[in-house]
Amino acid sequence: MPRAAATHEATTHGDGTRTGGTRTGGTRTGGTREAAPRHGGRRRAASHKAAPRTHEAATHETRTPHGPGTPHGPVAPHDPHAPHGRPRKRRRGGVCPEQERARRAGCLTERADGPVLARRLPSPGPVTARALPTRRVTVRKLLPPALVVAALAAGTCVALAQDKTVRLSVEGEPRTVRTTADSVGELLDKEGVEVDADDVVAPAADAELHDGDTVAVRYRRPVRLNVDGRAVTSWTVQRTVAGALREIGVRARGAYLSAPVSRGIDRRGLALDVRTERVLTIAADGVRRTVHTNAATVAEAMHRAGIRLRGEDATSLALSAFPRDGQTITVTRIRTGTETREQDLPFDVRRKKDGGLLRGTEIVDREGRKGRERVTYVVRTVDGVRQKPRRIDAEVLREPRDKLVRFGTKKRPAAVVGRQPVRPNPGSPVHIPRSADGLNWAALAQCESGGRPGAVDPSGTYGGLYQFDVQTWRSLGGKGLPQHASPAEQTARAKQLYAQRGAQPWPVCGSRL
Repeated sequence: MPRAAATHEATTHGDGTRTGGTRTGGTRTGGTREAAPRHGGRRRAASHKAAPRTHEAATHETRTPHGPGTPHGPVAPHDPHAPHGRPRKRRRGGVCPEQERARRAGCLTERADGPVLARRLPSPGPVTARALPTRRVTVRKLLPPALVVAALAAGTCVALAQDKTVRLSVEGEPRTVRTTADSVGELLDKEGVEVDADDVVAPAADAELHDGDTVAVRYRRPVRLNVDGRAVTSWTVQRTVAGALREIGVRARGAYLSAPVSRGIDRRGLALDVRTERVLTIAADGVRRTVHTNAATVAEAMHRAGIRLRGEDATSLALSAFPRDGQTITVTRIRTGTETREQDLPFDVRRKKDGGLLRGTEIVDREGRKGRERVTYVVRTVDGVRQKPRRIDAEVLREPRDKLVRFGTKKRPAAVVGRQPVRPNPGSPVHIPRSADGLNWAALAQCESGGRPGAVDPSGTYGGLYQFDVQTWRSLGGKGLPQHASPAEQTARAKQLYAQRGAQPWPVCGSRL
């Protein structure tokens, strides 16, 4: 249905509030509005139609100041046709409750710093204006906010002055950090970087920190090395095996490593076995070889050099020993074999007393005979040189036969025994006693020298048919050596000796006489 024309009256008070006038189609008096009655869920239209607003109606509205009788401004005239309802409270502060209605009703407000002012758009008729009160602002009210702003500005300037931009590198991983720390140690604490006394911090932890500085942190790691059998623990800031060996001074070229050179090392450290390359000299089979090796034992080094050991071959160093740089290893070739020989077995001489024979007389009842045996020997050669054989077994092929000898115990006649031997001059004639003529001198010569006048024993002491020594020969008057004399002279001197001493000078063969 068409909206009825409405009259609107507004008054602005000194405290910035505004009260409105009457409005038809639902009356609004003193800032209140009576809602129209509803019938069947719909609002019933007013029974009367509001007349269009005229200039006279607008001029009839008066603006009166607050007074005792009008505490809330002018009172709108009562409309007997307005519907009854619960008045709705109007929002204050100079803001229309609904912008659309405010626009159509001619209410326009603006909010600015200070009190809220409301002004009425010019109406077609004359409007009586009232002077608006002003708010007095003093220095006392402005000073506290100004001090707060100044303090915040000063704090901001100080914070900006202490703020620094530094470059922090931890284990080679750089990053840019904004901080207010005054020292390197404070920066590390704020960034949560923990360092030990052995770690490397550059600059030092107590150094001052300036804008644009670079701080580097390198952690030291324990590396437990076993280098060529020697255990050593070193600390390094390197993060790989290759860098750690380079820093410690261990040559990795040609060396054996228990871990690859590219392996990383964490802060807990690493255990590493290292065998460096060494130069060895190996002498074997008459040839000297120079080899470069990182072997752990002598046996491994020889195997890599292509030298094989067989049987009882020996080396100058134990096969399980660790070869050192510059050492010489000598290989001895040992060959062991056996051989068998046949050789004579000596016979024994069994002597028996015979009282019917003169003292110094011996008779061989049975000649001895050598036996025969087969002997096995172990023969050892060292680098081709034959060593002394060692007897390990023997087999008797023929038993030896003992020699039986009888020797006399009867005393000699007094003439022979009491006569003192006469020492003839050298070259004097030989006196042959008759008691010696009947003896078998050929048998004695055969036994002593095999019947050879120039025979000499292996020692060179005895010579001739009867094996005289030089002293005895010359005591009998012989000249020179007995083996150089004629057989007749040798036999004559032997008879002369028998006349002096009997068969005693020939203890073995004297029984043959």
